[in-house]
Amino acid sequence: MATRIEKDQAIAELVEDIKSTNVIYLADTSGMTAEATSNLRRACHKGGIRMKVVKNTLLRKAMESIEGKDYSGVIPTLKGQTSVLLAEKGNAPAKLIQSVRKKDDTKPALKSAWIDEAVFIGDDQLVMLSNLKGREELIGEIIGLLQSPIKNVISGLQGSGGQKIAGLLKTLEERPA
Repeated sequence: MATRIEKDQAIAELVEDIKSTNVIYLADTSGMTAEATSNLRRACHKGGIRMKVVKNTLLRKAMESIEGKDYSGVIPTLKGQTSVLLAEKGNAPAKLIQSVRKKDDTKPALKSAWIDEAVFIGDDQLVMLSNLKGREELIGEIIGLLQSPIKNVISGLQGSGGQKIAGLLKTLEERPA
């Protein structure tokens, strides 16, 4: 049995881990063989995802002790064996779980996910989560959308020489006030 000091230290470590990211997945890895769990750990490490198997009570206490963030949506899913997957990209753990499941289609099972304060409950959310776009992807798309109309106007004006500009100015000049 762990001492109170060891438990407090484990909670403090979890608090630091949780505070360091906005992407937290809780997965059920019970029933996975030692080899499958090892493969999952290796895949996580390779994909830049930190994985920890934790005691639910310690994780709940860690989540409850963090001020300014509300993890209450995922706390009810802390039942059975829980593995915490911490990542930088919101869809990375979902994609990893899907790839691991190609060998075993039931485990690991997604219990819940907490991504930038949004809560996702249940294994049925996995496909949707794997399709989430990362922050960088969204910013790139927005920039592309903003640039598109400007590029169209410039190419339209360049393609016709000065004729369209002159025609446009003449039309604007003749317009009634």
